[in-house]
Amino acid sequence: MNVLIYAGPGTTVESVAQCTTTLRSLLSPNYAVLTIDAPTFINEPWPPTTSLVVVPGGADLPYCRALNGAGNSKITSFVRRGGAYLGFCAGGYYGSSRVEFEENDPSYAVVGPRELSFYPGINRGTAFPGFIYDSESGARAAKIKVIKEELPGLKIDESNPHVEEDPEFEFASYYNGGGVFVDADSFKDKNVTVLARYAEEVKVEGGDAAVVHVKVGAGAAILTGPHPEFSPKRLRKTDPQLPPFYGDLVQKLIADNPRRLAFMKSILIKLGLKVNVNVTEDSPPIPTTLQLTSGYQVDIASLWSTIKSVKGLLEKATQDPTGKKLKLVGENDTFVFAESSDSPFDLREVAAQIPSAETNEIPDDLNKVFKDVVVYSGDKTCMPTLNQTPHFDHALYYHELIPPNSPRQTFGSTILYGEVVTSTSTMLDRNLSLLRHLPTGFTAVGTVQVAGRGRGGNVWVSPIGLLAFSIVIRHPLAIQAVAPVVFVQYIASLAIVEAIRTYGPGYEELDVRLKWPNDVYARNPAYEEAVAEGITPLPAKYLKIAGILVNSNFVDNEYLLVVGCGINTANEAPTTSLNTLVAAANVKRRREVRQALEPFKIERLFAKIMWVFERMYNIFRLQGFHAFEDMYYARWLHTDAIVRLEMYGGTRAKIKGISMDYGMLVVEELSLDGVSPGKSFTLQPDGNSFDMLKGLLKKKEGVQLSST
Repeated sequence: MNVLIYAGPGTTVESVAQCTTTLRSLLSPNYAVLTIDAPTFINEPWPPTTSLVVVPGGADLPYCRALNGAGNSKITSFVRRGGAYLGFCAGGYYGSSRVEFEENDPSYAVVGPRELSFYPGINRGTAFPGFIYDSESGARAAKIKVIKEELPGLKIDESNPHVEEDPEFEFASYYNGGGVFVDADSFKDKNVTVLARYAEEVKVEGGDAAVVHVKVGAGAAILTGPHPEFSPKRLRKTDPQLPPFYGDLVQKLIADNPRRLAFMKSILIKLGLKVNVNVTEDSPPIPTTLQLTSGYQVDIASLWSTIKSVKGLLEKATQDPTGKKLKLVGENDTFVFAESSDSPFDLREVAAQIPSAETNEIPDDLNKVFKDVVVYSGDKTCMPTLNQTPHFDHALYYHELIPPNSPRQTFGSTILYGEVVTSTSTMLDRNLSLLRHLPTGFTAVGTVQVAGRGRGGNVWVSPIGLLAFSIVIRHPLAIQAVAPVVFVQYIASLAIVEAIRTYGPGYEELDVRLKWPNDVYARNPAYEEAVAEGITPLPAKYLKIAGILVNSNFVDNEYLLVVGCGINTANEAPTTSLNTLVAAANVKRRREVRQALEPFKIERLFAKIMWVFERMYNIFRLQGFHAFEDMYYARWLHTDAIVRLEMYGGTRAKIKGISMDYGMLVVEELSLDGVSPGKSFTLQPDGNSFDMLKGLLKKKEGVQLSST
């Protein structure tokens, strides 16, 4: 499910960034937190896949101009049908029935009704004096008093206990221009609950309500005057135009940050969201040093030599007293290389562009953080130790991938690994100057991704336990007639399924299937339990455990493909994992007195996928997808499935298969009595999605459809 943050006219860059970072930290991996513009709000079918709409700070008049009418109507309908709305500061004004902002100041006054009207009264501001647009002059660390009995989810991290014992739960929140929800206590009969009050005297009449919760139909809204989503670690501290009191303001916010974080978790829980309660910081981890290694030392030496020989690709790194570090400035990322024999980077070392921990600052765009790369290119076989990469055993991985006396392996034989990365896909696909020199089989791997990428622009923080990798494939144009590039995503999906099933004896019993066009689903153990116990409604029969995203560049008569894959191996959220399937299978095996299956190991599964994928791809290059047609259909979920085509007014159709020329989904129209009138449709894999729960094929923006 998605959490959508409005980022259209009226919002400020800082408000959107603070909101996005905080919510991704608290809600990942359970939700994909995305920014969305006004046209998308108005025109796209987002409500069925969305749990929460967020309107951040800024100025609400431009919100009105962009969303009044169709946009607001859609948001209201979404909430009334069970969705949630969260409005911070200007988003709180916007969600109220009437705004009275600086009514007595003609140069600032904004007064009038608002369409959403979740809060049935007036939002009057500013609560405190000194507000100036585009300035921190009116900013303050406003003390907020929380009504604890209204927030049962209010808990500070284990390192900061005794929340329940504190009768006055207060915290300092960043504030700059927010309002008061006037006479909020008088609207109890209209489903309004005050969640927090300003602890200091406000300058406007109407009470002290700072945060309110409103039941709206089957859904709910929470509106705030202050900015509890603002992390003090992301506030500017070095701007010379900041007022002299700003440093003290930030220190007050830092001192109360655990309480602010607890409050943010509690209001998200109040809105019915599943929160990552273990998060103690709402800022993403900083990318760590990358380790460039190979199972064949000659390959790493050759690759490093190639990169160094490209004229103008590398330059001397600044601020390097050794003079041995080389910098590659890519289109999206900057990489700083050092050979392992040249005193490799300490994992705690960060690039000069990252402020020290003492400043408590975190860069807004982690793509701009320099990526330190240790190149293991020595004469002797050398690998990072487990002290350097505690979540990935390089020696185990290469032992599984390239056992003694095994044939030459290409896929995954050279890897770029990081404990924390932005996105394995982004590092390769969006740095063409580097990508064009990488060989087929080069793979980027990360334990934690702070900006993982999916279809449709989805971005999320991927947790420990998810196997995330992206592999480079140079697919020549010359073989396109035999092996169309569109089928690579199908080959990758099938390779993952087969690698899971052939992981070892007994693993073929795991019910793992393909969902068109690029997902892997597994039988939900909870479904079997519900059926056995007669529980209704039944949970989903299948849950997603893996996804594939293929990005393509075309250079010198070949497709430079980056095939990104993410597989829930040991992480429970957001759906289920392979090891959950293993645990469920072992319950049955114990009853049958059979040997239990071992949990999946990330390194071994990764090696197995690489091995299977390479062999399938090599066959595909020569024989095309026909060689895998029967296997693909045996593994997918859709044979003869009856669906409705959203893009054709809900027309009923039966899925027939995939066209062998362009890899399009072929469906056949059905009449109400199940008879085919002979009309068929073909749908592109890029631009359509399959809602299995509703049996619905949905069109995405820009997709082309054809019918015969």
